[in-house]
Amino acid sequence: MLQIRCKNTGVTKSVQEGTSLLDVYQEFADEIKLPYPVVSAKVNNVSQGLKFRLYQNRDVEFLDAREGSGHRVYVRSLCFVLYKATQDVFPGSKLFIEHSLCRGYYCNFKKRTPEPLTDEDVRRISQRMQEIIALDMPFRRTEATNEETVRVFTERGFADKVKLLETSGQIYSHYYTLGDTVDYYYGPLVPSAGYLTVWALERYEQGLLLRIPDWNNPSRLAEKVDQPKTFGMFAEKTRWDIIMRLSNAGDVNKAIQRGYASELIQVSEALQEKKIVQIAEDIFARCEKSNGRNPIVLITGPSSSGKTTFCKRLSIQLLACGLRPLSFSTDDYFVNRVDTPKLPNGDYDFDNIETVEYSLLEDHLLRLIKGERVEIPEYNFVTGQREWNGKRLKLASDTVLIIEGIHALNPLLTQKIDDAMKYKIYISALTSISLDDHNWIPVSDNRLLRRIIRDYNKGAFTARQTIAQWKNVCEAEDRWIFPFQETADAMFNSALNIEFAVLRTHAEIILTSVPKNCPEYAEAHRLLKFIRFFLPVSDKEIPPTSIMREFVGGSSFKY
Repeated sequence: MLQIRCKNTGVTKSVQEGTSLLDVYQEFADEIKLPYPVVSAKVNNVSQGLKFRLYQNRDVEFLDAREGSGHRVYVRSLCFVLYKATQDVFPGSKLFIEHSLCRGYYCNFKKRTPEPLTDEDVRRISQRMQEIIALDMPFRRTEATNEETVRVFTERGFADKVKLLETSGQIYSHYYTLGDTVDYYYGPLVPSAGYLTVWALERYEQGLLLRIPDWNNPSRLAEKVDQPKTFGMFAEKTRWDIIMRLSNAGDVNKAIQRGYASELIQVSEALQEKKIVQIAEDIFARCEKSNGRNPIVLITGPSSSGKTTFCKRLSIQLLACGLRPLSFSTDDYFVNRVDTPKLPNGDYDFDNIETVEYSLLEDHLLRLIKGERVEIPEYNFVTGQREWNGKRLKLASDTVLIIEGIHALNPLLTQKIDDAMKYKIYISALTSISLDDHNWIPVSDNRLLRRIIRDYNKGAFTARQTIAQWKNVCEAEDRWIFPFQETADAMFNSALNIEFAVLRTHAEIILTSVPKNCPEYAEAHRLLKFIRFFLPVSDKEIPPTSIMREFVGGSSFKY
């Protein structure tokens, strides 16, 4: 008999060796007080599907779709149902699950024939998904040698999965079946399609939008938020991926094996510099038409987007246009630490808009615009106090004021300033490279890896501490940054095609330092699992002005 401790209840029970998690859950079901259906579990802090069988004493925590890994299991399973439905309705079609959008997932869908996707097509696919779910079709996982798994996907023409597995270095791999449909997913699925009761499918742009449950209330759909500008930025990046023949991890790995890593770095950096030049020239054009009232450049983006390096590179290009950039930090307008708003648990809420005395900041901006000389404060992060040290600013006719911060696009900061005087920039690492056609890489994973590496290298936080803070960081971004991203005049994608290959060389050893006996190990294990799909590449050819240098070190900029 095995001893299984349920972390939801703190109770230990004896079960037979080989018992599935689903059967173990039945033993504890009456005592577990989760408000939503259980979809997966963590076994010794590693995410597992409910069909996983136990052969040793273990700690088990059952999860619903509110928890990160439980949510991913639900969405991953829903994507397989969508894929099967497209194959059943349109045999030989292609489905590409590309990226998160509008609080769902955007999917590119191609029929075998050139006809465009119609509303009737979407209705038929949705109907087939409903049928699969009503039949409660089981998801079956088959483990095999990597060679056998490659053979299975080769026979079915899945070049994306073949390239991924051939370059993964694994001895054993696995694949899933749903009815007669075969697919690969790098994480667990729910036991059967009947678990997937909350979803919707609709046409969006030229493809499909798969809508998913709300993170906080999985019994309802996440509210749709239209994001046409974000879609355009993803579409631009995807076009370049196609031109460079880099759509997934297998493509990147094959290019690395052929010795093209240096070229990929150079092209990616050139594309980013080209975009920065375009933005600088757009700002210059605004200045030319401004009659002496140059625009204020407002820059924001979520954590670890590369805002600081972007600002410095943009400043250089503005100088090349004959303008004098002057950076203006919202951090200096923080309220004194004792006046900072607090979270429900009593911790300071440093991401709240009320941490900034925005009325004073706006008053100073208005006076600068009028041509006045203004004394501005400096925030002392050691004492937690705002100080007045005689720092004075006055704008010249060729000066462009740059304001960077997480609240820069929040209207409260500049509500009395004419919108025509604002040039808004939103920056994020919008990952377009996928593991394969059906396994996307969440944008937040790119930024989390960057932050883990930077925090560790600076000695600020361990990987465990950074992971522990990440949920609060993302919740703050949802509240204070993302609602304003679509108001931007320009969007900049700071992700590089070869980035994960470079990040692997730094992140791997850092992530392995997270202890197995802590909750953060689950996330560290997941990040390690996916980043190891990429062949490692040294950062030696990353230029010193690259945004990547902000995170891996070696930047020529002073921060």
